Amino acid sequence: MAEIDAGTVYLVGAGPGDPGLLTVRGKELLSEADVVVFDYLSDDSLLEFCKDGAHLVDVGKRPGRPVPQNEINEVLIRSAASARIIVRLKGGDPFVFGRGGEEALALMEAGIPFEIVPGISSAVAVPAYAGIPVTHRGLSTSFTVVTGHRHGDATDQVDWASLAKLGGTIVVLMGVAHRSEIADKLIGGGLAPETSVAAIRWGTRSDQVTIRTTLKDLGTTEILSPSTIVIGAVAGLDLNWFGKRPLLGKKIVITRAKAQSPVLVKKLRDLGGQVISVPAIEIGPPGDDYRALAEAAGNVSRYDWIIFTSPNAVPRFFKFLHDARDMAGVKVAAIGEGTAREISNYNIVADLVPSRFVAEALVAEFPSGSGRILLPRAKVARDVIPVELGKAGWRVDVVEAYRTETPAMDADLADEISASDAITFTSSSTASNFLSRYGTGCLPALVVSIGPITNRTLEEFGVRNSVVAAKHDMSGLVNALVSALNQ
Repeated sequence: MAEIDAGTVYLVGAGPGDPGLLTVRGKELLSEADVVVFDYLSDDSLLEFCKDGAHLVDVGKRPGRPVPQNEINEVLIRSAASARIIVRLKGGDPFVFGRGGEEALALMEAGIPFEIVPGISSAVAVPAYAGIPVTHRGLSTSFTVVTGHRHGDATDQVDWASLAKLGGTIVVLMGVAHRSEIADKLIGGGLAPETSVAAIRWGTRSDQVTIRTTLKDLGTTEILSPSTIVIGAVAGLDLNWFGKRPLLGKKIVITRAKAQSPVLVKKLRDLGGQVISVPAIEIGPPGDDYRALAEAAGNVSRYDWIIFTSPNAVPRFFKFLHDARDMAGVKVAAIGEGTAREISNYNIVADLVPSRFVAEALVAEFPSGSGRILLPRAKVARDVIPVELGKAGWRVDVVEAYRTETPAMDADLADEISASDAITFTSSSTASNFLSRYGTGCLPALVVSIGPITNRTLEEFGVRNSVVAAKHDMSGLVNALVSALNQ
């Protein structure tokens, strides 16, 4: 069939669940895609890599919601007629029990260009996260991956008896429902009844659970789908590493602005936590479309100091400078190490970072004297710095650098929030916006705030039991969270 004028479809493997296992190429394509056609994903955060305006099409098969493969093929073909880059995002690897071959054939027959982007298969990654190598010297020199799921009316598509005689490790995907029959046939084929078995549910995710048993007891052991079943001597190994993460199995709600959340999300996921993002704040442009900030930046040489109270103002200010030389002779203060790090991205080292990351500490530690200070900040903010430094003899010019706004928050998330293990608040705005929307009734048992000012806002809403980070930055917040959840 002659090729038609069409976009390219990329069959992308999403990996087994941990979003960190998405390949670099997969992430790159998601950020460029005009259309993303995705299966049921074990972690929806992968969709956060999509660009704004991308058309998302959910074709995931779920109980009570079958999506025929021919319909998925048609979605891909139709999408290619109107879009340049189409990503078909599939769990695991597209060519390992992912029906990627069928989709590639359909695209080829329709004359649609396509590319394959392999993903990390659960057959290898899930056992690894459970501390089980599929091969190990002295135990197994090979492994076989099979599906335990029956297709159509076929009674059995795997010669289990021959597989039992082959030796090595057997990895069974989609085999929970037929595990008793599989065990009987492997034993009948000569595999020892005492052969070690491990079933890993939700492998590579925060809620990963590993159940260990033997082949003879596999049929009667309670195992839930979806689970990857590993059969063989290696299943007796327990090279535990993932299970030692301090937040494993914990659901954490974060309320930071979407654009600000990646650093905190990464910290929590690296510690094993499952993150539920409920942005309670958005960062928007100032009301005058940056005119006052641009004017202040253009006359920066007339200031003795610039004070940054959060990372948000830093890039907005520096975009109006030619380069760091414009700051010659001007000293810089930053509240918080995060703000200081943001400033360092522009080759400027903060002259003053107070010992405590609050306005009161900056005022107390600010040098005595007089002169002119520029304070680029949010439209609505506490006036401790301009008032107190003004009393001390400084002239403080406050310039609006951005506005904090309240985004729409989904009321349907209330139950998921209340069922979580903890919620974090990184500013008074996130606390007040969240509680104004949801109230205190849906708060999890543990509430963690970044500092005393945020905690004061929580108390104004009637929240009395929050944990306050000793160090008022992201690292301090995470440390307080870990400590409280592991008491």
